[in-house]
Amino acid sequence: MEFKILKEPFLRALQKVQGIVEKKNTMPILSNVLLEAVDDRICILATDLEVGIKTSHPAKVIQEGRITVSAKKLYEIIKELSDDEITFLTRENDWVELRSGKAQFNIVGLSPEEFPYFPRVSDENLIKINGGLLNDMIEKTAYAICHDETKYNLNGIFVRAVEEEGRNLLRMVATDGHRLAIVEREFSGSVCPELSAGIIFPKKGIFELKKITEDADEDILMTFLDNSAVVKKGDTIVVMRLVDGDFPDYTRVVPVGNDLEIKIDREIFLRALKRIAILSSEKFKGVKFNIAPQLLEISSSNPEVGEAKEELEIEYSGDPLVTRFNARYIIDVLSVLQEDQIKLMLKSEMAPAIVKPAVEQGFLSVIMPMRL
Repeated sequence: MEFKILKEPFLRALQKVQGIVEKKNTMPILSNVLLEAVDDRICILATDLEVGIKTSHPAKVIQEGRITVSAKKLYEIIKELSDDEITFLTRENDWVELRSGKAQFNIVGLSPEEFPYFPRVSDENLIKINGGLLNDMIEKTAYAICHDETKYNLNGIFVRAVEEEGRNLLRMVATDGHRLAIVEREFSGSVCPELSAGIIFPKKGIFELKKITEDADEDILMTFLDNSAVVKKGDTIVVMRLVDGDFPDYTRVVPVGNDLEIKIDREIFLRALKRIAILSSEKFKGVKFNIAPQLLEISSSNPEVGEAKEELEIEYSGDPLVTRFNARYIIDVLSVLQEDQIKLMLKSEMAPAIVKPAVEQGFLSVIMPMRL
């Protein structure tokens, strides 16, 4: 196997797969990338057995072939090379030689036969979804994903397509048990059976999906094979094993009767929370809300470091109320919204609160309060 390729496209391709490569050295082959040279292109594949990625780029292929090498070491070498053109060739016993200018590297590889199977994806049964739409929906929900691996059915985002009043709606939901985020958007295109039933995209796969939808507002293609989701954008394919479990009935978590409604400037609220949270408990980030007509006082107290408070103007005409929240949970919500005004909808001091844009529909977050 031998090919020549320019540094920048090779580096970009290797950078794409770094987040996938297995860091825990349980199976050495999973620390490697598989390189295939065929038909004047090179394909680069990486997998951790849960999420896989394949990307391809034009190259001058002198001899076709396959090999696997350390993803990290190859990336670090290519990154530091000064010349544009790189020559990559295999030697006996799975050794790899890299040349660029006067620099030469010999790297130990592993047989490509050991590399896990990567599914072949046909262009049939692919559904189109706008990449910008997906990226925005992931942004508005991913912060609420549960990181406790014992709650495996919460370690991802629940995605479902529904038809309402003749419109196709794509819904994403994430929760960690303390907070919940729901976003839904209208989308064009067909609805496949898997999306109609609802599926759980894994946390790692969601973040890879977010990466490939960041740089352009174009359509991505999606299909489902053997309990896996396949996402295709240009020359890049991401395959992720879906979370095998039932997502909880999130509709039962959304409170009703939260008619104590506060309207407040999002940016002013966000900045004040960040300031007051500095002197809150490092672990729980508890912030007290003292709510009165037209006035919100937020305060924090930590015997080890001190206390802080700040008053904010609000639109509110209900009865006075005192409650307490984890500031980080509200900061996370406010940080992913773009609207000028938000609503904080309450029922009582120990009832869950709803945070949503004052005008825009299709998003809400539910946040559990803390004990006073």
